[in-house]
Amino acid sequence: MRAAVQQVADGTYLVHGSHTNWVILSEGESVTLVDTGYPGDRAHLLASLAEVGSSPEAVAAVLITHAHNDHLGSAEHLRGTYGTPVYLHEAEVPHARRDFLHQVTIGKVLNNGWRPGVLPWAVHALRVGGTAHVPVAEPQAFPARGPLDLPGRPVPVHTPGHTLGHTAFHLPQAGVVISGDALVSGHPTSRARGPQLLPDMFHHERARAVTSLEILESLDADVLVPGHGPVHRGPVGEAARHAMERAL
Repeated sequence: MRAAVQQVADGTYLVHGSHTNWVILSEGESVTLVDTGYPGDRAHLLASLAEVGSSPEAVAAVLITHAHNDHLGSAEHLRGTYGTPVYLHEAEVPHARRDFLHQVTIGKVLNNGWRPGVLPWAVHALRVGGTAHVPVAEPQAFPARGPLDLPGRPVPVHTPGHTLGHTAFHLPQAGVVISGDALVSGHPTSRARGPQLLPDMFHHERARAVTSLEILESLDADVLVPGHGPVHRGPVGEAARHAMERAL
């Protein structure tokens, strides 16, 4: 399988890996990488950088929406091999170090195995490193509030619930929100299409995840780039409201 690279705005690329997405923000000869896919997506991750004319050496920083394996997969590889800093919300830093792990358990997956799509997704997740031990040795909290001094000038937006430190990224100039798992547009374990929360089993605190949709609702953007599913075009506020109505 080859990762599919899609330009969604100037200098902004959504990459569809194996059941998960990452984002490349390009500016001149440098890029920001938002999330890294599963550990087993590494070859696809590196190929996607090459496809947009970049390389791992050109990655100024890795930003992680949250420290689940399907987003954290190659962060330590980039940090350890190329010295790339890995930034997360301060509440997510210990999660990335694996001081603790707030991730759906095998038991919970098995309890939900009767739901359509769950078992095929679980088999795939195991094959690409969904339960691998992939801590980041030296994760760092975001160095400043407001826009980060990185390609794309992403603005971290704390959206807790899926995990304690889950963070979306707003690109005001591009009119884009990178929503991670706070708001998705599809998932192999969901029959729904369009803006939605992930199924309940994936959230550390579902009630907070629902509340965080109100935060996303306030952002001025017309392109939603989710952690799972296709790009969604249209006011992000409306997408967040739609997901909230589905969740309540």
